[in-house]
Amino acid sequence: QAQLVESGGGLVQPGASLRLPCSASGIVFSMYHMGWYRQAPGKQRELVAAMTNGGTIDYADSVKGRFTISRDNNKNTVYLQMNSLKPEDTAVYYCNARRTIPYEYDYWGQGTQITVSS
Repeated sequence: QAQLVESGGGLVQPGASLRLPCSASGIVFSMYHMGWYRQAPGKQRELVAAMTNGGTIDYADSVKGRFTISRDNNKNTVYLQMNSLKPEDTAVYYCNARRTIPYEYDYWGQGTQITVSS
């Protein structure tokens, strides 16, 4: 039973920093692509950052230069470091683990609310 658990959310002021960890269990972590998505009210869920099992990284244009994704395979944990947070970053952030064999399937965390407001 795969399980992803995010933490580190909350209410912060513009310009603040947060680091979101996502701990995975029930999977061979090093074999999975990991990512962070977010969904704001009334908007579609969007990719924020992703890192393949080979270390290739992709970011949404809106977070480039501010957010950093990293993973620690020894701890079965993926992180999202968020700096210079803006009100438009307000969303529920979801951790994602993706397998491609024997078929493509996504596992999702429960989500954590990030609210950026003064």
